[in-house]
Amino acid sequence: MCGIVGYIGHREAYPIVIKGLQRLEYRGYDSAGVMVYDGKDIVVSKTKGKVVDLEQKSAGVDMSGTIGIGHTRWATHGVPNDVNSHPHVSNSGDLVIIHNGIIENYAPLKEELIKRGYVFHSDTDTEVLVNLIEEVQKKEKLKLGKAVQVALNQVVGAYAIAVFDKKNPNEIVAARLGSPLAIGIGEGEYFIASDASPFIEYTSNAVYLEDGEMANIRLHKQMKVRKIKDDSLVDPYIQELKMNLEQIEKGGYDHFMLKEIYEQPSVIKDTYRGRLLANEGIIRMAGIEDNLEKFLNADRIIIVACGTSWHAGLVAEYIFEEFTRVPVEVEYASEFRYRNPIIGPKDVVIAISQSGETADTMAAIKLAKEKGAFVFGVCNVVGSSISRETHAGAYTHAGPEIGVASTKAFTTQITVLTMIALRLAKAKGTLSNTDYHMYLQELELIPEKVKEALGTNDIAKEIAATFVDAPNCLYLGRGYNFPVALEGALKLKEISYIHAEGYPAAEMKHGPIALIDEHMPVVVIAPRKGHYDKIVSNIQEIKSRSGRIIAVVTKGDTEVRKLADFVIEIPETSDALSPLLTTIPLQLLSYHIAVMRECNVDQPRNLAKSVTVE
Repeated sequence: MCGIVGYIGHREAYPIVIKGLQRLEYRGYDSAGVMVYDGKDIVVSKTKGKVVDLEQKSAGVDMSGTIGIGHTRWATHGVPNDVNSHPHVSNSGDLVIIHNGIIENYAPLKEELIKRGYVFHSDTDTEVLVNLIEEVQKKEKLKLGKAVQVALNQVVGAYAIAVFDKKNPNEIVAARLGSPLAIGIGEGEYFIASDASPFIEYTSNAVYLEDGEMANIRLHKQMKVRKIKDDSLVDPYIQELKMNLEQIEKGGYDHFMLKEIYEQPSVIKDTYRGRLLANEGIIRMAGIEDNLEKFLNADRIIIVACGTSWHAGLVAEYIFEEFTRVPVEVEYASEFRYRNPIIGPKDVVIAISQSGETADTMAAIKLAKEKGAFVFGVCNVVGSSISRETHAGAYTHAGPEIGVASTKAFTTQITVLTMIALRLAKAKGTLSNTDYHMYLQELELIPEKVKEALGTNDIAKEIAATFVDAPNCLYLGRGYNFPVALEGALKLKEISYIHAEGYPAAEMKHGPIALIDEHMPVVVIAPRKGHYDKIVSNIQEIKSRSGRIIAVVTKGDTEVRKLADFVIEIPETSDALSPLLTTIPLQLLSYHIAVMRECNVDQPRNLAKSVTVE
């Protein structure tokens, strides 16, 4: 959840670390801190609040030095305040640490360290870890790298850490287990970060540490990577980064979220580019072709995901069952591993995650593999943990998604999953040739239709002004668009803090209808294809109870228009592909309501982009 940044080299560290923290602030933003070493002394500045608050606190302080580490926090242990902010310093004042993750057995470790005379100033598990490293270092007379390794073999939990020792100031030790960590390799300099965005303008070469690995990063020496468990040397794979600086800047938009909403036509096209050849009737995806028999022989498909990715999985359930006639179950990854699920070698598990680092999804993957299932990953971040842990997979090509509330991740995940379902349907013969070719042609047209759907921005803004003060909102959809109702409600909750619920439209009368009155806005997703007549009946039920109806309809609709208070039109497409269009106005509506409520759209309270703790 937290973001960590480090630098060791020939440049001034502070500006690099601060800029890196700003780029990682989507990972956590309740407090921030930085340490620099000026050649003689450690200087630490940290504060509750955002990186801008850290900059203000550090103004006037001499932060010069060519070694530095920084942290932006999403609180786990201890409330957000100055003391609990990272970096944390050991009792001697020599060791400094930044940490992303959770040390689950910190309490007994802390008790033991207190007995040995250690004093703690914060409520964090991280301060326990830095003092444990110091105790190991003193007791066994070890250098920093070895002390970190010994200490990490005593802890239970997840971590990405960077540790600095004033007594050996030409080195930073980094390690990871369950939380991502990238090391940028420049000319006579190294960069450490939770992802590559903090150092993309300095180097295009990076090493992504694998789970259970640590790196000794030393000035003027080659980096050494070892296994934490047994100290064995690892030959690190240096990969060339594909990200560019433009992708992680706002590009003239007021917020990253709005930029990412408007990127959807291009990123959907990027996601199917080279994979979808509609005129030739071909879908070609290496991860599927290489494992086609696994999919064709599967008794069922289990989809595991969290949040927005779970909603994409629900859409995929409808698509897979309709196209391939294989039973599909969609599971919350956070619940999956704890209910002793029945999984076997003839199951295919599809794990979906934007970041590729979601801790709950990673845990579900490991369980599925232990049970003998074939595990296929769908994620956005090249080199992420899920891409390495799964047997095979497919990347979305959404580019970096900085806004905490996912938008383009959702539509590109659906795009990938739809292509997989179509490829399997073709191989199984469960779709007619006519339908197969129709879907390929329709999918190729989706980017232009999304662009047209983005033209609803002005009407979404007008509707937002009407409902900006609504305390509650209900979202209704049927069939393929029921998951879109869930996603629409989630977006509103996440960024505007308005309570919202998504429901299957037919379920409304089994409870939620009791909430409907003249003050309740009800968003109804009612495209012409699918269960149109049924949802018109549901709208009439709402209307008869004075509910205020916002309807998302197919262009040219007349029947729903007579009943709804507000209408948003989208282009026509097939029922199965309609979620790629119906979700667009819901994203815009949530965005504008949040802006009008003066909420922090890109960094909503209590949330973080990459959820690397359970």
